[in-house]
Amino acid sequence: MKCHQAESESSINYFLRNEIIRVMENNEKKKRNTRGRPAKIDPAVNRYTISLTAEENARFLTLFEKSGMHVMAHYITACIFQKGIKTVKIDKATMDYYMRLTTFYSQFRAVGVNYNQVVKILYRNFSEKKALAYLYRLEKQTAEFAVLCQKIIQLTQEFEENHMKKES
Repeated sequence: MKCHQAESESSINYFLRNEIIRVMENNEKKKRNTRGRPAKIDPAVNRYTISLTAEENARFLTLFEKSGMHVMAHYITACIFQKGIKTVKIDKATMDYYMRLTTFYSQFRAVGVNYNQVVKILYRNFSEKKALAYLYRLEKQTAEFAVLCQKIIQLTQEFEENHMKKES
């Protein structure tokens, strides 16, 4: 009976020792997982590879750059699942025209401010007759300036119609 009892005690000790080792290993794994970046709920682990010719690769890279996305994997996923891809096209001529138009607008405002100052100075420093003569000249120049502004507005509208079409 002692032999049988010794065998059962040794098997119990063996079982307990294995159970303690298993629990300790699980605790170590849990401790390791608590550090670092949290694990994703649904990690992307499936990978696929494709081969492109030089021409296809150049076209793909062009489309990727036009999309404005920063991560190529996100771009490919969007293409595969037909998600909307935004394409931003920057036209240097349009930007240049816009910058020049903005500069012209600021000059136009400066002329308006100067116009008011000139009228005040004319009435303050000259006689009424002389001031009216100068104002008559200024009025002619202002009329030419208004015609020029109308031409600029017309050119801007033509430019927008021809070069700034929104693609949908």
